[in-house]
Amino acid sequence: MFSSVAHLARANPFNAPHLQLVHDGLAGPRSSPAGPPGPPRRSRNLAAAAVEEQYSCEYASGRFFILCGLGGIISCGTTHTALVPLDLVKCRMQVDPQKYKGIFNGFSVTLKEDGVRGLAKGWAPTFIGYSLQGLCKFGFYEVFKVLYSNVLGEENAYVWRTSLYLAASASAEFFADIALAPMEATKVRIQTQPGYANTLRDAAPKMYKEEGLKAFYKGVAPLWMRQIPYTMMKFACFERTVEALYKFVVPKPRSECSKPEQLVVTFVAGYIAGVFCAIVSHPADSVVSVLNKEKGSSASQVLRRLGFKGVWKGLFARIIMIGTLTALQWFIYDSVKVYFRLPRPPPPEMPESLKKKLGLTQ
Repeated sequence: MFSSVAHLARANPFNAPHLQLVHDGLAGPRSSPAGPPGPPRRSRNLAAAAVEEQYSCEYASGRFFILCGLGGIISCGTTHTALVPLDLVKCRMQVDPQKYKGIFNGFSVTLKEDGVRGLAKGWAPTFIGYSLQGLCKFGFYEVFKVLYSNVLGEENAYVWRTSLYLAASASAEFFADIALAPMEATKVRIQTQPGYANTLRDAAPKMYKEEGLKAFYKGVAPLWMRQIPYTMMKFACFERTVEALYKFVVPKPRSECSKPEQLVVTFVAGYIAGVFCAIVSHPADSVVSVLNKEKGSSASQVLRRLGFKGVWKGLFARIIMIGTLTALQWFIYDSVKVYFRLPRPPPPEMPESLKKKLGLTQ
């Protein structure tokens, strides 16, 4: 499968290192009429950079997808676990707004009742669940982006790139949430029901004994409602923000930026995307939190009971959490790519064939 994907990937506009070399005459020998060679089409520094850049694998190869999945595990597992205290307070604000009246009050009440250790409740299911989610989210996103771009073709993939980002991220998140759902249900039960269980070892068997497998997957539909719009915004907004930053803000081309400078752009774009992610996905997040706490309730029943105002409780805490989370995830994910020397294509450029059709080149 991966070999066929790799073969197709070489023709899509997201495999920019390959296309850029072809466009600039650096992809290898090609037939041309005899005569003196023309002037180089790139500066000496950029040409040297292209030669010196040695990747550990080909774009869209099996190794590429596997390491991207590993990057997703590291970025999602570590960041979600680090923000467990904020997530715990946010969940409690959603399920009991009378007791936890705000983010600072929520921390104060939690510390008084459970102590400092209480802020770490649910860390184990958080780490396991979001590591699995990260594997599928980032790994499958790269796979679906390549597959869908080849279905569209080079020109359409560029013109409809935002739709392509949306479709690829939604497809990846569908599978990611199936992997996340059991641990998410366990985490919420630990965090929002004091006295129910304090650890994953205690909570999971107890939930299975009471409700069977339904306890772990009854929240998957509202989880899709929360996570799919979130992930679509996370990837599409990030991709287009990176493109806009290099076009309008960064004073030099991406190819001339150092790796640390590129990672700064990644972090900024990730934070901007995170703010929009939080707003888009918050109502469904409120429903998931209440649903996983209660027995026998449906998503529609919870939604009617919360009402319009209730589903927006805890939004400020979620913006802080998700903005920081998304920025760190993209930063870590891109850093993993740098560490493993994976191809990191720049924002896609308009194909030459499309420029000719639009009369932008001779």
